[in-house]
Amino acid sequence: MKKIALISDSHGHIDHAILNTLNNVDEVWHAGDIGQPDILETLPPEKRIRAITGNIDEPGLRKKYPETLVFDVEGLKIVMTHIGGRPGRYAKGVKALIHSNQAKVFICGHSHICRVMQDKELGCLYMNPGAIGHQGFHQMRTLLLFEVGEGKIGNLKVVELGKRGRAPE
Repeated sequence: MKKIALISDSHGHIDHAILNTLNNVDEVWHAGDIGQPDILETLPPEKRIRAITGNIDEPGLRKKYPETLVFDVEGLKIVMTHIGGRPGRYAKGVKALIHSNQAKVFICGHSHICRVMQDKELGCLYMNPGAIGHQGFHQMRTLLLFEVGEGKIGNLKVVELGKRGRAPE
């Protein structure tokens, strides 16, 4: 059983509330729009980091992190890309990406809207953690915590990190 923190759209921002939430996880997955080249280096070094780039990320980040990741954790096939849309309104090529990789979980960011839902048509779980950064139109900064084991996701919870806007850290 692996404990996962799923974050997205940091836009160059990591604060103590985020770092404290990551203390009890094994892996941190970042679904794009990292924002600053060194932002992921502020995450706990003992955690496994899986990250992709998003539409705001500079060429230096794009050399280090891919646009899409396909990986397996504890028997669960996962596809992660930044701009994904949502079930019923996927971005161009996303349905084919999910289908061709036989993904059971599809993760994206970009919308800044925290949403988890089952895509019955494709037989996969859709996950978007919202945004942990301050830039964007979202009201509440959010991330997702969950466990992966035996090919399933369990103990899923949304963590609210406070309202968007620059506050003292």
